[in-house]
Amino acid sequence: MGTESGMNGPVEPGVFLVHKLVGESSFDVVRRFKHAAYEAGQRKWALGHGGTLDPFAEGLLLVLSGQATRLMELMHPLPKTYEAKVVWGVETDTCDHLGKPVREGDPAVLTPEVLDAALSAFLGWRDQIPPATSAKKIGGEAAYKKAHRGEEVVLPPSRVYLHEASWVAHDLPRSSTLRITCRGGFYVRSLARDLGQRLGCGAHLGRLQRTAIGPWLDPGAGQKLLLQGAALIPWCISRILSDEEADHLAHGRAIPLGEFQAATVLLPEGFPDPGAPLRGIHGEHLVALLHEQNGRLRTAANLRGGI
Repeated sequence: MGTESGMNGPVEPGVFLVHKLVGESSFDVVRRFKHAAYEAGQRKWALGHGGTLDPFAEGLLLVLSGQATRLMELMHPLPKTYEAKVVWGVETDTCDHLGKPVREGDPAVLTPEVLDAALSAFLGWRDQIPPATSAKKIGGEAAYKKAHRGEEVVLPPSRVYLHEASWVAHDLPRSSTLRITCRGGFYVRSLARDLGQRLGCGAHLGRLQRTAIGPWLDPGAGQKLLLQGAALIPWCISRILSDEEADHLAHGRAIPLGEFQAATVLLPEGFPDPGAPLRGIHGEHLVALLHEQNGRLRTAANLRGGI
């Protein structure tokens, strides 16, 4: 189920869809939940987010609460949709509008046709060098911390996937607006930089908004939505559990395969398989992630108390 949720009383388990504002860090948002949990007496309540969004960006952030923090790894391979403003003519050291110019060029030759052709070259799997001010770790420390101290940062390329990309508006030669759907780990800032280099004119990101993660949409400024039960990981096949079966699984005992229910949400056609597990539903709660072993079902993750 999905419900509007305030921050009064205990913080419930589940996945919160939250709109992150420009200027906030992802952890700033999580910190508000931690404060609410502390005030409600939940001093060891588990909280985390399902994918960093840069402070200069806005849009959908997933806040995972309680046992839902155990679903974190399932969020990374999901399709993520962004709208971005690409500013032509200047490349910056951070690949966004907050950085220092490092290269300039003439964008006068850009046309919609030239931009369409350049963009198509980035579709599918490819190697991408993350920005120096990314959260990628170097020797256990985030790259951006080293960069902010003035240290040289050289990051190795990462394998990333871009599923769809299209221009939705142009204000040439100044800027263009881009909409993309990609797999987790993709840097839209790097795409802007790489487009500018490919076109020879330089470019950086002027604005970024994450509008969707998997089937979930940005709830909008000042809003949040709590997902629980069957609304969680709906791209997974389900096994509905009886009281007896739920008890067996909770105590580490296997159950028969039984009948499966198809996923209620399909990911985009052709999108890489996220390796979705089987979810165990008991009543209105997601109580376990399951896997098949020797013709029976066993618990891969026991979500104690259910979500």
